[in-house]
Amino acid sequence: MDAQHISIEDLKTYFLGTVLTEGDAAFDGARQLWNAMIDRRPTVIARCRGTADVIQAVRFARAQGLPVAIRGGGHNVAGHGACDTGVMIDLSQMRAVHVDPDRRIAVVEGGATWAEVDRETQAFGLATPGGLISETGVAGLTLSGGFGYLRGRHGLTIDNLVAADVVTADGTLVRASADQNPDLLWALKGGGGNFGVVVRFEFALHPVGPEVMFIAPIYAVEDGPGPIRAWRDYVAEHDKDLAMICEFSTVPEDDGFPRDAWGKKVFALVGIATGAPDAAEALARPLRELGPLVTDFSGRMAYTDIQRLFDAQTPFGEMRCYWKARYLTDLPDAMIDLAMENASRAPSPNTISSLWNMGSAVRAVPAEASAFGDRSMGWMYSADGVWADAADDAANIAWARDSWSRAEPFGHQGRAYLNFPGHGEDGTLTRDAFGDSYDRLARIKAKYDPDNVFRFNQNIAPSA
Repeated sequence: MDAQHISIEDLKTYFLGTVLTEGDAAFDGARQLWNAMIDRRPTVIARCRGTADVIQAVRFARAQGLPVAIRGGGHNVAGHGACDTGVMIDLSQMRAVHVDPDRRIAVVEGGATWAEVDRETQAFGLATPGGLISETGVAGLTLSGGFGYLRGRHGLTIDNLVAADVVTADGTLVRASADQNPDLLWALKGGGGNFGVVVRFEFALHPVGPEVMFIAPIYAVEDGPGPIRAWRDYVAEHDKDLAMICEFSTVPEDDGFPRDAWGKKVFALVGIATGAPDAAEALARPLRELGPLVTDFSGRMAYTDIQRLFDAQTPFGEMRCYWKARYLTDLPDAMIDLAMENASRAPSPNTISSLWNMGSAVRAVPAEASAFGDRSMGWMYSADGVWADAADDAANIAWARDSWSRAEPFGHQGRAYLNFPGHGEDGTLTRDAFGDSYDRLARIKAKYDPDNVFRFNQNIAPSA
Protein backbone atom coordinates (compact mmCIF):
# COMPACT_ATOMS: atom_id res chain seq x y z
CA MET A 1 0.00 0.00 0.00
CA ASP A 2 1.39 3.42 -1.05
CA ALA A 3 1.99 5.32 2.17
CA GLN A 4 1.34 8.61 0.32
CA HIS A 5 -2.22 7.66 -0.66
CA ILE A 6 -3.76 5.88 2.34
CA SER A 7 -7.47 6.57 2.67
CA ILE A 8 -9.75 5.96 5.63
CA GLU A 9 -11.07 2.89 3.81
CA ASP A 10 -7.51 1.59 3.36
CA LEU A 11 -6.79 2.17 7.04
CA LYS A 12 -9.88 0.21 8.10
CA THR A 13 -9.04 -2.64 5.72
CA TYR A 14 -5.51 -3.18 7.02
CA PHE A 15 -6.23 -2.40 10.67
CA LEU A 16 -6.41 -5.15 13.30
CA GLY A 17 -7.86 -2.81 15.91
CA THR A 18 -10.79 -0.43 15.52
CA VAL A 19 -11.02 2.75 13.47
CA LEU A 20 -13.66 5.17 14.78
CA THR A 21 -15.07 8.37 13.30
CA GLU A 22 -17.83 10.78 14.28
CA GLY A 23 -21.15 8.93 14.42
CA ASP A 24 -19.74 5.55 15.45
CA ALA A 25 -21.35 4.26 18.63
CA ALA A 26 -18.03 3.92 20.47
CA PHE A 27 -16.61 7.27 19.33
CA ASP A 28 -17.56 9.42 22.32
CA GLY A 29 -16.42 6.85 24.86
CA ALA A 30 -13.10 6.39 23.09
CA ARG A 31 -12.26 10.10 23.02
CA GLN A 32 -12.89 10.56 26.76
CA LEU A 33 -9.87 11.35 28.89
CA TRP A 34 -9.23 11.32 32.64
CA ASN A 35 -9.59 15.10 33.06
CA ALA A 36 -13.30 15.91 32.70
CA MET A 37 -12.42 19.41 31.45
CA ILE A 38 -11.04 18.04 28.19
CA ASP A 39 -13.60 17.68 25.39
CA ARG A 40 -11.92 17.22 22.02
CA ARG A 41 -13.20 15.62 18.83
CA PRO A 42 -10.56 13.91 16.69
CA THR A 43 -11.25 13.30 13.03
CA VAL A 44 -10.20 9.67 13.46
CA ILE A 45 -9.58 7.52 16.51
CA ALA A 46 -7.27 4.60 15.72
CA ARG A 47 -7.56 2.06 18.55
CA CYS A 48 -4.43 0.03 17.89
CA ARG A 49 -3.95 -3.64 18.75
CA GLY A 50 -0.27 -3.85 17.87
CA THR A 51 2.75 -2.15 16.33
CA ALA A 52 1.54 -2.69 12.76
CA ASP A 53 -1.63 -0.74 13.59
CA VAL A 54 0.43 2.13 14.98
CA ILE A 55 2.55 2.22 11.83
CA GLN A 56 -0.56 2.29 9.63
CA ALA A 57 -2.15 5.04 11.73
CA VAL A 58 0.94 7.26 11.53
CA ARG A 59 1.22 6.73 7.78
CA PHE A 60 -2.48 7.52 7.35
CA ALA A 61 -2.09 10.74 9.31
CA ARG A 62 0.86 11.78 7.15
CA ALA A 63 -0.99 10.93 3.94
CA GLN A 64 -3.98 13.01 5.03
CA GLY A 65 -1.89 15.87 6.42
CA LEU A 66 -3.39 15.44 9.88
CA PRO A 67 -1.63 16.02 13.20
CA VAL A 68 -1.33 13.17 15.71
CA ALA A 69 -2.24 12.91 19.39
CA ILE A 70 -1.06 9.85 21.32
CA ARG A 71 -3.28 8.36 24.01
CA GLY A 72 -1.56 6.00 26.42
CA GLY A 73 -3.38 5.93 29.74
CA GLY A 74 -5.30 9.11 28.92
CA HIS A 75 -4.26 10.55 32.29
CA ASN A 76 -2.36 13.68 31.21
CA VAL A 77 -3.89 16.66 33.00
CA ALA A 78 -3.53 18.85 29.90
CA GLY A 79 -5.37 16.29 27.78
CA HIS A 80 -2.58 15.79 25.26
CA GLY A 81 -3.96 12.32 24.46
CA ALA A 82 -6.70 13.82 22.24
CA CYS A 83 -6.87 16.52 19.60
CA ASP A 84 -9.45 18.32 17.51
CA THR A 85 -9.39 17.56 13.77
CA GLY A 86 -6.50 15.14 13.90
CA VAL A 87 -5.72 11.46 14.40
CA MET A 88 -5.90 10.14 17.95
CA ILE A 89 -3.65 7.08 18.16
CA ASP A 90 -5.15 5.15 21.05
CA LEU A 91 -2.86 2.57 22.66
CA SER A 92 -5.28 1.52 25.39
CA GLN A 93 -5.64 -1.96 23.84
CA MET A 94 -1.85 -2.46 23.98
CA ARG A 95 -1.26 -3.16 27.67
CA ALA A 96 0.82 -6.32 27.89
CA VAL A 97 3.63 -6.52 30.46
CA HIS A 98 6.28 -9.23 30.33
CA VAL A 99 8.75 -9.68 33.19
CA ASP A 100 12.12 -11.40 32.91
CA PRO A 101 12.94 -11.98 36.59
CA ASP A 102 16.44 -13.30 35.86
CA ARG A 103 17.50 -10.21 33.94
CA ARG A 104 15.26 -7.98 36.10
CA ILE A 105 13.70 -6.38 33.05
CA ALA A 106 10.05 -5.55 32.33
CA VAL A 107 8.87 -5.10 28.74
CA VAL A 108 5.78 -2.89 28.79
CA GLU A 109 3.46 -1.96 25.93
CA GLY A 110 2.71 1.71 25.36
CA GLY A 111 -0.90 1.64 26.58
CA ALA A 112 -0.25 -0.06 29.93
CA THR A 113 -0.97 1.59 33.26
CA TRP A 114 1.13 1.37 36.39
CA ALA A 115 -1.43 -0.97 37.96
CA GLU A 116 -0.61 -3.54 35.29
CA VAL A 117 3.13 -3.07 35.65
CA ASP A 118 3.00 -3.37 39.44
CA ARG A 119 0.82 -6.46 39.33
CA GLU A 120 3.20 -8.31 37.00
CA THR A 121 6.46 -7.19 38.57
CA GLN A 122 5.33 -7.79 42.15
CA ALA A 123 4.65 -11.43 41.31
CA PHE A 124 8.47 -11.70 41.40
CA GLY A 125 9.07 -9.25 44.27
CA LEU A 126 10.29 -6.59 41.82
CA ALA A 127 9.31 -3.05 40.87
CA THR A 128 10.43 -0.05 38.89
CA PRO A 129 9.71 3.52 40.01
CA GLY A 130 6.22 4.51 38.87
CA GLY A 131 3.76 7.20 39.86
CA LEU A 132 1.47 7.59 42.86
CA ILE A 133 -1.79 6.74 41.04
CA SER A 134 -2.02 3.25 39.58
CA GLU A 135 -4.39 4.28 36.77
CA THR A 136 -1.74 6.61 35.30
CA GLY A 137 -0.40 5.55 31.93
CA VAL A 138 3.17 4.31 31.87
CA ALA A 139 4.04 6.26 28.71
CA GLY A 140 3.05 9.75 29.76
CA LEU A 141 4.51 9.52 33.23
CA THR A 142 7.80 8.08 31.96
CA LEU A 143 8.49 10.44 29.09
CA SER A 144 8.42 13.58 31.23
CA GLY A 145 10.41 12.14 34.14
CA GLY A 146 8.29 10.09 36.52
CA PHE A 147 8.22 10.80 40.26
CA GLY A 148 7.23 8.03 42.66
CA TYR A 149 7.90 6.61 46.11
CA LEU A 150 11.03 4.70 45.02
CA ARG A 151 12.95 7.70 43.69
CA GLY A 152 15.23 8.04 46.73
CA ARG A 153 16.87 4.68 46.15
CA HIS A 154 16.13 4.03 42.45
CA GLY A 155 15.67 7.43 40.83
CA LEU A 156 13.04 8.68 38.42
CA THR A 157 11.17 6.39 36.05
CA ILE A 158 13.36 7.59 33.16
CA ASP A 159 16.47 6.58 35.09
CA ASN A 160 15.27 2.99 34.79
CA LEU A 161 14.36 3.14 31.09
CA VAL A 162 16.92 0.96 29.29
CA ALA A 163 15.34 0.71 25.82
CA ALA A 164 12.24 1.58 23.80
CA ASP A 165 10.67 0.71 20.46
CA VAL A 166 9.35 3.82 18.72
CA VAL A 167 7.26 4.43 15.60
CA THR A 168 8.64 7.67 14.20
CA ALA A 169 6.90 10.31 12.08
CA ASP A 170 7.59 8.53 8.78
CA GLY A 171 5.96 5.34 10.03
CA THR A 172 9.25 3.54 10.72
CA LEU A 173 9.84 1.35 13.77
CA VAL A 174 13.18 2.17 15.39
CA ARG A 175 14.95 0.85 18.45
CA ALA A 176 16.25 3.29 21.06
CA SER A 177 18.90 1.84 23.35
CA ALA A 178 22.48 2.36 24.43
CA ASP A 179 23.61 0.59 21.24
CA GLN A 180 20.95 1.68 18.73
CA ASN A 181 19.87 5.30 18.28
CA PRO A 182 21.22 6.37 21.67
CA ASP A 183 20.30 9.98 20.88
CA LEU A 184 16.64 8.96 20.76
CA LEU A 185 16.87 7.10 24.07
CA TRP A 186 18.46 10.19 25.62
CA ALA A 187 15.61 12.36 24.29
CA LEU A 188 12.90 10.00 25.56
CA LYS A 189 14.31 10.39 29.07
CA GLY A 190 12.48 13.61 29.80
CA GLY A 191 11.68 15.00 26.34
CA GLY A 192 8.01 14.02 26.37
CA GLY A 193 6.03 12.66 23.43
CA ASN A 194 7.84 14.76 20.83
CA PHE A 195 9.68 12.02 18.97
CA GLY A 196 7.21 9.31 18.07
CA VAL A 197 4.84 6.69 19.42
CA VAL A 198 6.56 4.48 21.99
CA VAL A 199 5.01 1.05 21.50
CA ARG A 200 7.26 -0.75 24.00
CA PHE A 201 9.32 0.31 27.00
CA GLU A 202 11.98 -1.76 28.73
CA PHE A 203 12.58 -0.97 32.40
CA ALA A 204 15.17 -2.11 34.92
CA LEU A 205 13.59 -3.74 37.99
CA HIS A 206 14.62 -3.78 41.63
CA PRO A 207 13.71 -5.95 44.63
CA VAL A 208 10.74 -4.30 46.36
CA GLY A 209 8.06 -5.72 48.64
CA PRO A 210 5.72 -7.43 48.49
CA GLU A 211 5.20 -5.61 51.80
CA VAL A 212 6.84 -2.28 52.56
CA MET A 213 6.63 0.29 55.34
CA PHE A 214 4.08 2.96 54.41
CA ILE A 215 4.32 6.32 56.18
CA ALA A 216 1.23 8.54 56.45
CA PRO A 217 0.84 10.56 59.66
CA ILE A 218 -1.66 13.41 59.25
CA TYR A 219 -1.33 16.75 61.01
CA ALA A 220 -3.70 19.75 61.12
CA VAL A 221 -2.72 22.91 59.23
CA GLU A 222 -4.10 24.97 62.09
CA ASP A 223 -1.43 23.52 64.41
CA GLY A 224 1.31 25.22 62.43
CA PRO A 225 4.32 24.33 60.24
CA GLY A 226 6.50 22.70 62.89
CA PRO A 227 6.03 19.10 61.66
CA ILE A 228 6.84 20.10 58.06
CA ARG A 229 10.04 21.85 59.07
CA ALA A 230 11.13 18.85 61.12
CA TRP A 231 10.18 16.52 58.23
CA ARG A 232 12.21 18.64 55.79
CA ASP A 233 15.32 18.32 57.92
CA TYR A 234 14.80 14.63 58.62
CA VAL A 235 14.34 13.53 55.01
CA ALA A 236 17.40 15.56 54.05
CA GLU A 237 19.42 13.29 56.33
CA HIS A 238 17.77 10.09 55.02
CA ASP A 239 16.94 10.89 51.41
CA LYS A 240 18.10 7.54 50.09
CA ASP A 241 15.46 5.66 52.06
CA LEU A 242 12.82 8.40 52.38
CA ALA A 243 11.44 9.88 49.14
CA MET A 244 8.24 11.52 50.31
CA ILE A 245 5.60 14.15 49.75
CA CYS A 246 3.96 16.55 52.16
CA GLU A 247 0.43 16.59 50.80
CA PHE A 248 -2.07 19.28 51.79
CA SER A 249 -5.73 18.33 51.55
CA THR A 250 -9.14 18.62 53.21
CA VAL A 251 -10.41 15.74 55.36
CA PRO A 252 -13.42 14.17 53.61
CA GLU A 253 -16.63 13.11 55.31
CA ASP A 254 -15.44 9.54 55.51
CA ASP A 255 -15.67 7.16 58.46
CA GLY A 256 -12.03 6.27 57.89
CA PHE A 257 -11.20 9.63 59.51
CA PRO A 258 -12.21 10.95 62.95
CA ARG A 259 -15.56 12.73 62.64
CA ASP A 260 -14.30 15.79 64.47
CA ALA A 261 -11.68 16.22 61.71
CA TRP A 262 -14.14 16.24 58.78
CA GLY A 263 -13.64 19.39 56.70
CA LYS A 264 -10.32 20.29 58.33
CA LYS A 265 -7.32 21.45 56.32
CA VAL A 266 -4.51 18.97 56.96
CA PHE A 267 -1.18 17.77 55.62
CA ALA A 268 0.03 14.20 55.39
CA LEU A 269 3.70 13.23 55.37
CA VAL A 270 3.45 10.39 52.87
CA GLY A 271 6.00 7.93 51.57
CA ILE A 272 7.61 4.52 51.73
CA ALA A 273 10.59 3.74 53.95
CA THR A 274 12.79 1.40 51.94
CA GLY A 275 15.23 -1.08 53.45
CA ALA A 276 14.89 -4.02 55.83
CA PRO A 277 11.49 -4.17 57.62
CA ASP A 278 12.64 -3.42 61.17
CA ALA A 279 14.98 -0.65 60.03
CA ALA A 280 12.27 0.87 57.82
CA GLU A 281 9.77 0.94 60.68
CA ALA A 282 12.34 2.57 62.97
CA LEU A 283 13.18 5.13 60.28
CA ALA A 284 9.51 6.07 59.92
CA ARG A 285 8.76 6.39 63.64
CA PRO A 286 10.10 9.95 64.25
CA LEU A 287 7.88 11.31 61.46
CA ARG A 288 4.85 9.99 63.34
CA GLU A 289 5.75 11.87 66.53
CA LEU A 290 6.10 15.48 65.36
CA GLY A 291 3.04 16.89 67.11
CA PRO A 292 -0.69 16.26 67.73
CA LEU A 293 -2.01 13.85 65.11
CA VAL A 294 -5.33 14.03 63.28
CA THR A 295 -4.80 10.35 62.48
CA ASP A 296 -2.06 8.03 61.27
CA PHE A 297 -2.37 5.53 58.43
CA SER A 298 1.22 4.31 58.71
CA GLY A 299 2.03 0.62 58.76
CA ARG A 300 3.28 -2.29 56.71
CA MET A 301 1.26 -2.69 53.52
CA ALA A 302 1.44 -4.47 50.21
CA TYR A 303 3.26 -2.29 47.68
CA THR A 304 0.44 -2.74 45.14
CA ASP A 305 -2.12 -1.51 47.69
CA ILE A 306 -0.07 1.62 48.41
CA GLN A 307 0.14 2.36 44.70
CA ARG A 308 -3.68 2.38 44.50
CA LEU A 309 -4.40 4.53 47.56
CA PHE A 310 -4.86 7.82 45.69
CA ASP A 311 -6.84 6.41 42.74
CA ALA A 312 -10.21 7.29 44.30
CA GLN A 313 -9.32 10.99 44.63
CA THR A 314 -9.80 11.59 40.91
CA PRO A 315 -11.94 8.88 39.25
CA PHE A 316 -11.41 8.65 35.50
CA GLY A 317 -13.45 11.23 33.61
CA GLU A 318 -15.37 12.52 36.65
CA MET A 319 -13.36 15.43 38.06
CA ARG A 320 -12.10 18.66 36.56
CA CYS A 321 -8.36 19.20 37.02
CA TYR A 322 -5.74 21.88 36.60
CA TRP A 323 -2.27 21.12 37.99
CA LYS A 324 0.91 23.20 37.98
CA ALA A 325 4.31 22.27 39.41
CA ARG A 326 7.70 23.90 39.63
CA TYR A 327 11.07 22.78 40.97
CA LEU A 328 12.51 24.51 44.03
CA THR A 329 16.19 25.01 44.74
CA ASP A 330 15.66 24.64 48.50
CA LEU A 331 12.75 24.51 50.94
CA PRO A 332 13.16 27.46 53.31
CA ASP A 333 10.67 28.23 56.06
CA ALA A 334 9.13 30.96 53.92
CA MET A 335 8.23 28.47 51.17
CA ILE A 336 6.70 26.12 53.73
CA ASP A 337 4.62 29.01 55.08
CA LEU A 338 3.54 29.90 51.54
CA ALA A 339 2.52 26.32 50.80
CA MET A 340 0.40 26.26 53.96
CA GLU A 341 -1.21 29.58 53.08
CA ASN A 342 -1.99 28.44 49.53
CA ALA A 343 -3.52 25.21 50.84
CA SER A 344 -5.66 27.10 53.36
CA ARG A 345 -7.31 29.18 50.64
CA ALA A 346 -7.94 26.38 48.11
CA PRO A 347 -11.52 26.84 46.82
CA SER A 348 -12.30 23.12 46.44
CA PRO A 349 -12.23 20.46 49.17
CA ASN A 350 -10.97 18.01 46.54
CA THR A 351 -7.87 20.05 45.76
CA ILE A 352 -4.45 18.93 46.91
CA SER A 353 -1.03 20.55 46.88
CA SER A 354 2.30 18.99 47.67
CA LEU A 355 5.97 19.43 48.50
CA TRP A 356 8.25 16.67 47.18
CA ASN A 357 11.88 15.96 48.09
CA MET A 358 14.07 14.79 45.22
CA GLY A 359 15.93 11.89 46.81
CA SER A 360 19.60 10.97 46.54
CA ALA A 361 19.32 8.66 43.52
CA VAL A 362 17.58 11.39 41.51
CA ARG A 363 20.29 13.94 42.23
CA ALA A 364 23.09 11.46 41.57
CA VAL A 365 22.36 11.25 37.83
CA PRO A 366 24.56 13.65 35.81
CA ALA A 367 22.73 16.42 33.98
CA GLU A 368 24.04 15.28 30.59
CA ALA A 369 22.81 11.70 31.05
CA SER A 370 19.21 12.45 30.05
CA ALA A 371 17.01 15.10 28.50
CA PHE A 372 15.65 15.78 31.99
CA GLY A 373 18.93 17.59 32.51
CA ASP A 374 20.03 19.35 35.68
CA ARG A 375 19.25 17.52 38.94
CA SER A 376 20.53 20.08 41.44
CA MET A 377 17.06 21.17 42.57
CA GLY A 378 16.19 19.85 46.02
CA TRP A 379 12.39 19.97 45.95
CA MET A 380 9.24 20.31 43.89
CA TYR A 381 6.00 22.15 44.64
CA SER A 382 2.71 21.27 42.94
CA ALA A 383 -0.68 22.99 43.14
CA ASP A 384 -3.31 20.52 41.97
CA GLY A 385 -6.78 21.94 41.54
CA VAL A 386 -9.50 19.25 41.55
CA TRP A 387 -13.23 20.09 41.49
CA ALA A 388 -16.53 18.82 40.08
CA ASP A 389 -18.61 21.73 38.77
CA ALA A 390 -17.83 23.61 35.55
CA ALA A 391 -19.15 26.76 37.20
CA ASP A 392 -16.11 26.65 39.48
CA ASP A 393 -13.53 26.46 36.69
CA ALA A 394 -12.33 30.05 36.86
CA ALA A 395 -11.86 30.11 40.64
CA ASN A 396 -9.94 26.83 40.76
CA ILE A 397 -7.70 27.56 37.81
CA ALA A 398 -6.93 30.99 39.24
CA TRP A 399 -5.99 29.42 42.58
CA ALA A 400 -3.60 26.92 40.99
CA ARG A 401 -1.95 29.50 38.76
CA ASP A 402 -1.63 32.01 41.58
CA SER A 403 -0.21 29.43 43.99
CA TRP A 404 2.31 28.38 41.36
CA SER A 405 3.25 31.97 40.53
CA ARG A 406 3.70 32.95 44.17
CA ALA A 407 6.28 30.17 44.52
CA GLU A 408 8.41 31.60 41.71
CA PRO A 409 10.90 33.35 44.05
CA PHE A 410 11.82 29.91 45.38
CA GLY A 411 11.95 28.30 41.93
CA HIS A 412 14.94 26.60 40.37
CA GLN A 413 16.15 28.21 37.11
CA GLY A 414 12.59 28.50 35.78
CA ARG A 415 12.29 24.73 35.59
CA ALA A 416 8.84 23.11 35.73
CA TYR A 417 7.63 19.49 35.89
CA LEU A 418 6.01 18.84 32.54
CA ASN A 419 3.63 16.13 33.76
CA PHE A 420 1.82 18.89 35.69
CA PRO A 421 1.66 21.59 32.96
CA GLY A 422 -1.68 23.25 33.63
CA HIS A 423 -3.47 22.82 30.34
CA GLY A 424 -0.34 23.36 28.31
CA GLU A 425 -1.30 26.95 27.54
CA ASP A 426 2.04 28.33 28.75
CA GLY A 427 3.88 27.35 25.60
CA THR A 428 6.62 29.88 26.25
CA LEU A 429 7.58 27.95 29.38
CA THR A 430 8.72 24.92 27.39
CA ARG A 431 12.25 26.17 26.74
CA ASP A 432 12.75 27.13 30.40
CA ALA A 433 11.27 23.83 31.57
CA PHE A 434 13.79 21.83 29.54
CA GLY A 435 16.67 24.08 30.54
CA ASP A 436 20.01 23.40 28.87
CA SER A 437 18.65 20.29 27.15
CA TYR A 438 16.36 22.25 24.84
CA ASP A 439 18.73 22.95 21.93
CA ARG A 440 19.89 19.34 21.73
CA LEU A 441 16.27 18.16 21.93
CA ALA A 442 15.36 20.47 19.04
CA ARG A 443 18.08 18.91 16.87
CA ILE A 444 16.91 15.39 17.73
CA LYS A 445 13.34 16.45 17.01
CA ALA A 446 14.44 17.60 13.55
CA LYS A 447 16.01 14.20 12.92
CA TYR A 448 13.02 12.04 13.92
CA ASP A 449 10.07 14.42 13.37
CA PRO A 450 11.16 17.27 11.09
CA ASP A 451 7.57 18.27 10.24
CA ASN A 452 6.43 18.34 13.89
CA VAL A 453 3.74 15.72 13.35
CA PHE A 454 3.84 14.95 17.08
CA ARG A 455 3.00 18.36 18.49
CA PHE A 456 0.22 17.72 20.99
CA ASN A 457 2.63 17.80 23.94
CA GLN A 458 4.99 20.25 25.60
CA ASN A 459 6.17 20.86 22.11
CA ILE A 460 9.76 21.21 20.99
CA ALA A 461 10.02 22.84 17.57
CA PRO A 462 12.46 21.03 15.26
CA SER A 463 15.62 23.07 14.76
CA ALA A 464 16.50 24.27 11.27
